Amino acid sequence: MASVKFAFPANFSWGTATSSHQVEGGNLNNNWSLWEKEAGRIKDGDVSGKACDWWGGRWREDFQNAADNGQNSHRMSIEWSRIQPTPDSWDESAIDYYREIIQGMISVGLRPMITLHHFTDPIWFTKMGGWENEESPDLFLKYSQKIVPALKSLVKDWVTINEPNVYVYSGFITGDFPPGKSMSVKKAHRVLVNMIKAHAAAYHFIHEQQPDALVSTAINFRDFFPKTKSPVDRLTVNAAHQLFNNSFIQVAAKGSFRCGPYHIAIPSAKNTLDFVGLNFYTGSQVHFSPNLAELLSFPAGAALSDTGFIANEPESFYQALKWAGGFHLPVIVTENGVENEEDTFRREYLAAHIHQLWRAWSTGIPVKGYYHWSLIDNFEWERGWSQRFGLWRLILETQERTRRPSVDFYSAICRKNSLDSEDVNEYAPATGRIIYPN
Repeated sequence: MASVKFAFPANFSWGTATSSHQVEGGNLNNNWSLWEKEAGRIKDGDVSGKACDWWGGRWREDFQNAADNGQNSHRMSIEWSRIQPTPDSWDESAIDYYREIIQGMISVGLRPMITLHHFTDPIWFTKMGGWENEESPDLFLKYSQKIVPALKSLVKDWVTINEPNVYVYSGFITGDFPPGKSMSVKKAHRVLVNMIKAHAAAYHFIHEQQPDALVSTAINFRDFFPKTKSPVDRLTVNAAHQLFNNSFIQVAAKGSFRCGPYHIAIPSAKNTLDFVGLNFYTGSQVHFSPNLAELLSFPAGAALSDTGFIANEPESFYQALKWAGGFHLPVIVTENGVENEEDTFRREYLAAHIHQLWRAWSTGIPVKGYYHWSLIDNFEWERGWSQRFGLWRLILETQERTRRPSVDFYSAICRKNSLDSEDVNEYAPATGRIIYPN
C-alpha cells in the first residue's frame, strides 16, 4: 500500500501542556490545596501531594523525554501563590526557580508558552473574595507586573488565563470547583467580567514590555449539538454555545458580547488577542432539562474514554477549529487529549483529531500549533488521580515514568511534521481504516 501523508506547514509547533498545581507537587498555599482537604470534594479523597514532583526537579526528566521524542514546544503555567505568598510579599527564590525551569526547557529545544493563571488562586486572594472582588483585576495585574519582566527574556508566547469559561462554570454554576457555589448566576457574571478585565490589563502590560509578544487566553470549546429536532433543544444549544464558548472571547475580540438580554461591554478588552488559544476535548448533545446534570450527554454508541468523561468526536474538533478560525487570527490548539490508562483509545483519538487538525489547516484555517494534554499523568482537579491523560504513565508511589505506545506515535507525528498512513495503521488501525479507505 502506498504511503499517504497529511503534512503540516514548516515551523509548526508540536508540544504538550501541563499546569502548575497538577504537576509541581507541594502547592499548599492556593485555593485547591484547601479544596482537597474538604470531604467529598475530590474523587476518592485524592490529594495532589507530590503530584509529578516538578518542584522537586523531575521536570528535567520530563522535558528531556519530550525533546527526545520530537516535541519542539511546551506549555506550562506559573503558580501565583508561589510568586506572591501573601498580599505584601514576593518570593524571589520561586521566580528564580521558574526561570531555571524555563531555561531548562529552552536548553533541550522546547519553545515555552507560559500561562499566568491556570485555575489556582492564592489563599490570601480567596479570603479577599477572589474573582468576585472588584479589585481582582488590579491584583492580577500586579502579579503580572512582577512575573512578566522576570521572564520576558525567555518567553514570547503567553496565555493570561486558562479556560475562564470553565473556571466560571465549574466554580459558580455546577459548584465542582472552588468556591463551590452552585447556580450563582450574578456571581458568575461578576467573576466573568473581572476575569475579562484582568486579561485585558495583563495583555496591555505584556505588550508594553514586549511589543512582539504573542498573548491570548485559552478557551475550552465544547461542540454542542441538539439531541432532538425540537425547537427548545436547538434554542438550548444556541444559549449553551453563546454563554459557554463565546462570552469571554467575544469581549476580548470585539469589546462586547450579547446573548438575548445578557450584555457585557468592556472597551479596554477589544483586540486583546494575538491568536486564539483553543482547548478541545469533546462534543456533547444537548437536551433541555431544568436539571443541569441532565442537560449534556453523549450520543448512543459514542466511543467513550475510560470513565466516560470524553467521547471521541473528531468532527466536533473540526467544528471547534472552524469556530476559532472565525476570529481571523492564528489558531493554536493549547490543549487536546483524552484519559486512557491502557492507551489504545488514546492512539485512536489522537489519530482522528490530528487528521481533523490537518483538515482545518488544509481548508485555510491558520493553525500554527498543537499542544497535547498531557505530557505525563497528573492530578486532574476534582477527578483526582482517577484519570490518566499522560503520554507517559506516572507511577505515583515511586514517581517512575513509563513509556506508553502513544509516546512513539506522537513522536512520529512531531518528527515528520505529518500524519503518515504507516504510523496510523501501526498505532491506530481502526482510525486508519476510516481516514485511509481502500
